[in-house]
Amino acid sequence: MSHRFACEVYYEDTDLSGFVYHANYLKFIERARSAWVAGLGVDQNAMREAGLVFAVRRIEADFLAPARLGDALEVQTEVASQTAARMVLAQRVMKDGVALFGAQVTLVAMGTGGRPVRLPEALRGALDAG
Repeated sequence: MSHRFACEVYYEDTDLSGFVYHANYLKFIERARSAWVAGLGVDQNAMREAGLVFAVRRIEADFLAPARLGDALEVQTEVASQTAARMVLAQRVMKDGVALFGAQVTLVAMGTGGRPVRLPEALRGALDAG
């Protein structure tokens, strides 16, 4: 199951060189993950109210080529692996079919006490169906 999220590079995303500032790629992939989860029918506000949140446990990132002001980008998100309490996502920021940035993102579900818990049933069901 692959999710695609379109975004554009704005002036605020760039540094003095006119390239996307490196930390902003993390914002792009975060927005794509939020859209992906919502598209699966998982309400993160309801999760939080129930005492459950997602947390990034680990990110491994590769900066492959620069994006520039005005570029139309696409973030591709795929589940690389999952267990009962975590999932690893492969995310790529693409421009015209060329990968500019890639990341392996490990997410865990956490309860109010900050301890890992099982991924939400709605999410596990959506992932198993996909």
